[in-house]
Amino acid sequence: MKFFPRTSNVFDDVFDDMFTSPFFSSRNDMAMKTDISEKDGYYLLDMELPGCHKEDIQIELHDGYLNISAAHNTNKEEKDDKGNIIRQERYSGNFSRSFYVGENLDETDIKASYDNGELKVTFPKETVKIPEKKTIMIE
Repeated sequence: MKFFPRTSNVFDDVFDDMFTSPFFSSRNDMAMKTDISEKDGYYLLDMELPGCHKEDIQIELHDGYLNISAAHNTNKEEKDDKGNIIRQERYSGNFSRSFYVGENLDETDIKASYDNGELKVTFPKETVKIPEKKTIMIE
């Protein structure tokens, strides 16, 4: 049953995409969809960050964790033929994810690039140091 019939095309679909944007949602994992693959001793982390700019993304390495955060702000305004605002939306959000990459990596081991809403981060697989066999002398 429809309570409010549509009377004008101006207001059609005003909120259709507002609540489906991953940056409007409170769930970080929806906004930062990530694939991780392994090749030739390296991991490739491929993260979707649609609508973000390179300068809105920060990557930090701390205590073996790779922390990636992004901020997104959108201001959308639509006007009619006379210049009157008929639709104006604003939303913003900050999102972050952390990945354990190992204690033996430093920032020079990690390479990152960002293009067309896609962040790619490459880092070597952590090598487990196998201790050498040592003989203990009996006194």
